[in-house]
Amino acid sequence: MPTDTQGIPGNRLFAMLLFTALFLMAGMTGATPFDQTHAGFDALLKRMVTDGRVDYRGLKADSSALDRYLDSTAGVSEAAFKAWAESERLAFLINLYNAATLKLIVDHYPVKSIKDIGSFFKGPWDQPVVRLFGDTITLNNLEHDLMRKHYREPRIHLALVCAARGCPPLRGEAYIAGKLDAQLDDQSRRFLASPTGLSLDRGGKVVSFSSIFKWYGEDFVAGFSPPSGFSGLNASERAVANFCAGYLPAADGDYLKVGGYSVKYLNYDWSLNAK
Repeated sequence: MPTDTQGIPGNRLFAMLLFTALFLMAGMTGATPFDQTHAGFDALLKRMVTDGRVDYRGLKADSSALDRYLDSTAGVSEAAFKAWAESERLAFLINLYNAATLKLIVDHYPVKSIKDIGSFFKGPWDQPVVRLFGDTITLNNLEHDLMRKHYREPRIHLALVCAARGCPPLRGEAYIAGKLDAQLDDQSRRFLASPTGLSLDRGGKVVSFSSIFKWYGEDFVAGFSPPSGFSGLNASERAVANFCAGYLPAADGDYLKVGGYSVKYLNYDWSLNAK
């Protein structure tokens, strides 16, 4: 068997050099690829979330799984993120937002409302709590500067959770690229079927939408060409009514599309979405 000048067998030396090169390359490229199934976060949600309510007491007692997941998202480079498919990027950002919100509550628990965190001048959504691409940003940065700016997907507003009972419920599973569209549709359908999402008063000719649709109505207008109907509604109200109609039973959806009712917005319950 041939050997080098130091007496190491040639094939063994080659293997050692190859291993070293692969090790260095792994370190340069971020080592282990990010888990696009979000398995760690998914398992956490299945344990801690029931019908949209969160076991914050249990999560406070053991936040190790949440911390590991947030460490994994923080380890994703911007270059790697940009190389993903759009559905992978959006699922990642939604899960990151929801996980960071859970972490924010846990770090201040017990609290009665997320709005108790921070100050009048710098509320909970303006706290630097989201580690991303080597920086630490706020939940507002994540939502408005990344998601709303770069993705025309109004359904995110029914997926991002603000830790309040008036919010769309936190799903008991992680969002994943392969079924993201179906998850967002299901999330929209569930929220609009709840009393916090939509209320119809046919007798009084009043439709009351969640305040989410008032705050983000413009996102539902983008790319929307209103069909006939929707009498008496402005552009934002028509777009919201049209969006909601697609997730309601046929009779309710048809009622929204006709118009002739006044629009109101439901009071938002900011109390903590705890079990």
